[in-house]
Amino acid sequence: MNGRTWTILVESFPKLLEYGAKVTIPLTAVSFLLALLIAVIVALIQYRRIRVLKQLCRFYVWIVRGTPLLVQLYIVFYGLPGIGIVLDALPAAILVFGFNEGAYMAETMRGALESVSVGQMEAGYCVGLSYLQIMTHIVLPQAFRTAFPALSNSLISMVKGTSLAATITVVEMFRQAQIINGRVYESLGLYCEVALIYLLFCTLLTWLQHKGEKKLASYGGAVK
Repeated sequence: MNGRTWTILVESFPKLLEYGAKVTIPLTAVSFLLALLIAVIVALIQYRRIRVLKQLCRFYVWIVRGTPLLVQLYIVFYGLPGIGIVLDALPAAILVFGFNEGAYMAETMRGALESVSVGQMEAGYCVGLSYLQIMTHIVLPQAFRTAFPALSNSLISMVKGTSLAATITVVEMFRQAQIINGRVYESLGLYCEVALIYLLFCTLLTWLQHKGEKKLASYGGAVK
């Protein structure tokens, strides 16, 4: 590595890290919360077996899981303006990431809900709890504990997936690397550097995931 390359990498690292902290991480966090909300709603509808809504949820999961995320981004950001629906790049990315990951997480939550013994529902009714109280205080907490590892993996995957937001002009960490590279033409070093930062973020989340799993296991859950 020559002196010029080293200087470029040293100067670019804090800029990339800054965009990672102020754009990539918030983009991931907001998208994940949206995805989690969608996942819980869709899973509860399927768990409750509300016929018409269940079919709509299955259709949503089928469409989203069967089409590429990149294509979904292009449809929302570049395609919808053709019918008069114009979204800024960042909100468009949040919506697409949220609805995309929500479909996968909904299946995780559905499986977690179905893993909770039916007897616990019956026990809740026996002590006078309403359906909403049983779901809130008994079923959902256990389902979240079961689903925690898979949901954590979805979060880690989403961190890396946000790099696709660069294709619709969101200036997140990867897009910033592209901008810097357009000035200095140091592709290998810059893209390796941004990959390293993604790796650092994911390593931290993986460590937090393991800590969370151990904490949940200490309460007697099935998470190992």
